[in-house]
Amino acid sequence: MSSRVAREFDDNALLQVLYGPHNAHLERIERGLGVSLAARGNRVEIDGPPERTAEAAAVLDGLYLRLQKGLPLDSADIDAMVRMLPGSEDEVPLIVTRKRQIRARSPGQADYMRAMESHDLVFGLGPAGTGKTYLAVARAVSMMVRGEIDRIVLSRPAVEAGERLGFLPGDLREKIDPYLRPLYDALHDMLPGDQVAKKLIAGDIEVAPLAFMRGRTLANCFVILDEAQNTTAVQMKMFLTRLGENSRMVVTGDQSQVDLPSGVRSGLEDALEVLGGITDVAVVRFNDRDVVRHGLVAEIVRAYDARDAQRRNERS
Repeated sequence: MSSRVAREFDDNALLQVLYGPHNAHLERIERGLGVSLAARGNRVEIDGPPERTAEAAAVLDGLYLRLQKGLPLDSADIDAMVRMLPGSEDEVPLIVTRKRQIRARSPGQADYMRAMESHDLVFGLGPAGTGKTYLAVARAVSMMVRGEIDRIVLSRPAVEAGERLGFLPGDLREKIDPYLRPLYDALHDMLPGDQVAKKLIAGDIEVAPLAFMRGRTLANCFVILDEAQNTTAVQMKMFLTRLGENSRMVVTGDQSQVDLPSGVRSGLEDALEVLGGITDVAVVRFNDRDVVRHGLVAEIVRAYDARDAQRRNERS
């Protein structure tokens, strides 16, 4: 069963942006929702299954409203609007940093952003490309900009789970930098480069391997542990118990990418089991629909998930 609906828009200048170069934005909506869009002047006709045509019409309305508010529009925004229920992004807390304003680009990201607003400890779990680390760093920077915290502490296990830094060339900074680079990249996306450098020198922002957290109490700060699937149970307990007064903590990880030696249980899995009954701990699980990188990444994630599910079924 097929249906046809239409939308008319009255601002020709905005229409050029809405349609995109050579109607590229309309074609992106077509691919995302499996409908056919035909632009005739200021009118767009939508053909496809009834549910999909209604969704496409709502996406067009949402994108046009975005343009009316003076917000930019690119291919990533198109994909985000297709993933999100149109209009729901207005209910998601806006993360504001020195360099940009960040809105959720998927339902999972929306849940994650809400969780970081309301909980002191948040676990963000899921595949690469879902924005787990990026959004956590953004939230940390926004709280620092507003004066709600004094410091940001970013950490991750270095060199798989064993943190065997001595086998790498160079001094300590040169040894650990490759493993912490994603955290630096996220910081530079949120703050001007000179501010990042000054805050790193002053200690307002600290980027360090997990081993450096032992014995500390982290108060008045936002603490992020990235790649947490590669911690041991002992390391995870050590890290979680660093949380001090007026601090927030976010733990991110991909449970399908554990690099621990065979037979060693992931500290992330252990923590999720132990902390399951604590109400002030939020757990947000991302899936392939939340992948906001190249569209092919979502297909890759789905393919690996399907293969892993098949292997689990065969073993059972």
